[in-house]
Formats: sequence, structure tokens, C-alpha cells
Amino acid sequence: MINYNGNLVSKTDSFISSSNRGYAYGDALFETIRVVNNKILFLEAHYFRLMGSMRIMRMEIPMNFTMEFMQAEIFKSISANQLESSTVRVKFMINRSEGGLYTPTGKAIDYIVFTSKLDTDFYILSSAPYLVDLFKDFYVSPSLLSTLKTNNKALNIIGSVFAKENDYDNCLLLNTNKSIVEALNGNIFLVKGNTIKTPPLSDGCLKGVLRGELIEVIKQIPEYTFIEASISPFELQKADELFITNTIVGIQPITKYRKKSFTTNVAKNLLAKLNMKIRLS
Repeated sequence: MINYNGNLVSKTDSFISSSNRGYAYGDALFETIRVVNNKILFLEAHYFRLMGSMRIMRMEIPMNFTMEFMQAEIFKSISANQLESSTVRVKFMINRSEGGLYTPTGKAIDYIVFTSKLDTDFYILSSAPYLVDLFKDFYVSPSLLSTLKTNNKALNIIGSVFAKENDYDNCLLLNTNKSIVEALNGNIFLVKGNTIKTPPLSDGCLKGVLRGELIEVIKQIPEYTFIEASISPFELQKADELFITNTIVGIQPITKYRKKSFTTNVAKNLLAKLNMKIRLS
């Protein structure tokens, strides 16, 4: 079942018209959320990112659209699909309501909640080989819009096709200044010695929820020095570790970039502390 504006509809039913602005113009935002046994991970961070993104997109936020309302609609969707005792991937999408061409006729919104089952309760570090390379056909243009999780994901789609065609597990995106911004499906972190580095939002990377949570974890560990700074492609070859973060996978270590292989010791340590934070929250 799918939750469409609070109404539960079958996945086989037609409930979105051809005039839906998310479909027609990419006039939509979404949050990908992990729920473990009816516990929504990082709910507050997801909610405030969504509200901030809606304001930037000049969408009207209904008065009843509180964090408690968002939580209730997620739980309604999970219950309707009998996933209360499971780990669930939730996609909470907001699109501006129908009307207009490029210029909308209103600011009101619709919301849709999708759910699907995941296999593991807490984050598990993969030990499988994970090969990446640069995607250089198109570049991220750094701006406030590039930090939002919108339906405009053409670059990520083309990059994913490129990765599949070349037997890569992922690709790293560059901005127009030729700095590393992020991976196709998450934020990027680089480890050199005891320093952990990730690109700043001003470079154009997604304002990832897990990115923010992991930065908080790193700052609490005295043996690590954390910095937000631009990463050049040349630094990748000199790094000890590279890893990708998103709310579904957690931390995905990169094992190889071109001829350079990487360790995973820091990623293992951070993942253990991240899981501990989740258990205690």
C-alpha cells in the first residue's frame, strides 16, 4: 500500500495524474528514511531538512505538517504494509500540487509515502570489493539547490548508467571547479592519517542526514581531526581510506580507485560508534 495525502491506495492503482508537477517538471523533494522496528532513525534531521528544502523551493508548508504528523504518516504506511517488526526503507516525497507550466499556479503540496523491507536492523560494513572512478561527462554546479534532495537527478542517473557499463560499483562526481563533491548515492569522506575530510556544502554536495550525524560522531573522537574542505582528484591516490555515507547503507567503504587500494579500519571504527549512537538514542 502507498500513502497518498493520507489515503492508503494499492500499488497497482493509478493515483498520480500526468499533470503531477513532480512527474512533469521534477517539482518535488524527497527524504529516504530508515526505520528499525518502528523506530525512525534521525527523524528530527530528516524533518528539518525537508522543511528547509520546502522553504527554499517556495512550497507552502501546511500548518498541520509537524514532525509528529510526518511520523504518524510514516507509521501509517508501515502498518498498512505489515512491516511493524521489520527494518524499512521509507521514501517520503513532497511535490507541489498540480497547476501551471514552469510557473506554478499555487504553492500547496501533495505527499506520498512509499515503503519497502530491508534485510538488516543496524548498519553492517560490507567486506566486498567496491570499485569507483570519476564521472566526468557532466559536473555539479555548486549552489543552494545542489544541496537539496530533489527529483532532478539526471546527473546521478546518467552516472549510474556509466558506472554499470564500465563495471564500477559507483562513481564520484566533480563540481564545475573540478573538486570531488560526492558519490552518485551519498556523501564522500577521505581519511589520511588521523585526519578525516569531507567536502563543504558550498562545494555543491548534498546536505546528507547521515553526513551530519557522522560528523557529530567524528568530532567526539579525540584521536581524529575533522575538516570540511575541498577534495581534489589528486588527493584520492594519496588517501588511506575513502568511504561513502547514506541513511540506508550507513558507511560503504571504497576498496579501490583506479590502481589504488584502500584500508577500512577507520570506517569500521566509525560504524561501530554510529550504531552505538543509534542504540542509545
